[in-house]
Amino acid sequence: MIRRTLITAALAGSLAAAGAAIPATASASGGEAASKDVGQYVDLLPVALPIVADGRLVNYVFVYVRINLTSGANPAPLRAKEPHFRDALVRAGHRTPFTLASDYSKIDAARLSATMMREGLAIAGPGQIKSVVVTSQQPRRRVATPRG
Repeated sequence: MIRRTLITAALAGSLAAAGAAIPATASASGGEAASKDVGQYVDLLPVALPIVADGRLVNYVFVYVRINLTSGANPAPLRAKEPHFRDALVRAGHRTPFTLASDYSKIDAARLSATMMREGLAIAGPGQIKSVVVTSQQPRRRVATPRG
């Protein structure tokens, strides 16, 4: 029992020391100009969006989205609103799916970005969001390309 307590205390102490050293080295190595826009974004957790063709569910695509903020935006309260951004994305994706007619393994990233820009401005407020970028798309399964 005592051995477990000592091991846990030693691990906690070393983790605390490592955590305190990371910000000190980051501020010492980076300049003021380099850290100005660092972290001016909100990354959404992956969201599964449906791919619907002819009224039938064909596939799901897991989408990773980054919301880039303006330099004047405060990222901390906007990161706290990440569930609201994700909820808006899921609702929009089920209302009118972002299906590409040429490929059932990808979504229409341009349409998703435009929709999330509109929804994000409603959530965050005007002048807070610079752009919305789809960073990654991963289909749940590979689906044959539709016949044209």
